[in-house]
Amino acid sequence: MSIVEKTEKARAILVHEHGGPECMRLEEVDVPPPAPHEVRIRQKAVGLNFIDIYCRTGLYPNPLPHGLGFEAAGVVESAGTEVRHLRAGDRVAYGQGPIGAYAELRNVPADRVVRIPDGVGFEQAAALMLKGLTVQYLFRQTYRLQGNETILFHAAAGGVGLIACQWARALGVRLIGTASTPEKAALARRHGAWEVIDSSREDIVARVKELTEGRKVPVVYDGVGRSTWEISLDCLQPRGLMVSFGNASGPVEGVNLGVLAAKGSLYVTRPTLATYAATAQAMQAAATELFDLVAAGKLDIVIGQRFTLAQAAQAHEALNARATAGATVLTLD
Repeated sequence: MSIVEKTEKARAILVHEHGGPECMRLEEVDVPPPAPHEVRIRQKAVGLNFIDIYCRTGLYPNPLPHGLGFEAAGVVESAGTEVRHLRAGDRVAYGQGPIGAYAELRNVPADRVVRIPDGVGFEQAAALMLKGLTVQYLFRQTYRLQGNETILFHAAAGGVGLIACQWARALGVRLIGTASTPEKAALARRHGAWEVIDSSREDIVARVKELTEGRKVPVVYDGVGRSTWEISLDCLQPRGLMVSFGNASGPVEGVNLGVLAAKGSLYVTRPTLATYAATAQAMQAAATELFDLVAAGKLDIVIGQRFTLAQAAQAHEALNARATAGATVLTLD
């Protein structure tokens, strides 16, 4: 354990007003010594996620000015006086840190940080934490998959989706994915999807019914939001669970609960990682399960795009246009 006595300068992305990618500014900020329960991390890679766009636009509001990003990996430079499980030199990652991961150097609450096992690189860890922990709470906590289920997972070729495809295969689950192009559909299949529906040319509901011989599915995992809401409900069995965990196409609004009754007494949940990994123990347990799958060769983290910190706006443009496949990271070396 060590303490850095001085404030350091570092580059970081800040948002002074909510809006498009042009509102992101690369600035020099002061990074003070870590507080008693914090660690200072020299970051090597930052993971990008759709929630970053929600924060930039103000869909998920934060007091201005603020940074962006929730997941990254790097090396501990110093630890606060009350930190016992981490020390200077540790290779670490976090996936539910306070907003502001788009930075070269920052302080993070130590209970949000886990060590990276040998054999997992910084880019892998940065791309894995938020997305991988998301799949963990979706598959192992929100609706605990046992194996042999047939499920529907939207955007199966995205960063979360490719992890979901592999995890489902490891569990013996038949994952029906959706993808917006034939190329993305092929990518999802290569990563373990049982079947993939090309949403640009196929009727999702009709295809799900065909694949399940009319039974439909007990659970739908939907990170797309507004454009797939009704479709997802129509793919569920009576008393099935709709897991709405993202808003890539916009938020779901104006929900009539009577629709759930009419479509078969359906359940709906809107979970978040913050709730499912609310303690250091819960975070570590989820991360351990995640890293064990990587170590066993059952999860291969696909880095589809790399941008520098100065190119963060370009990265957001690509992400928002759905012009990405796999994970997107900012590199800081």
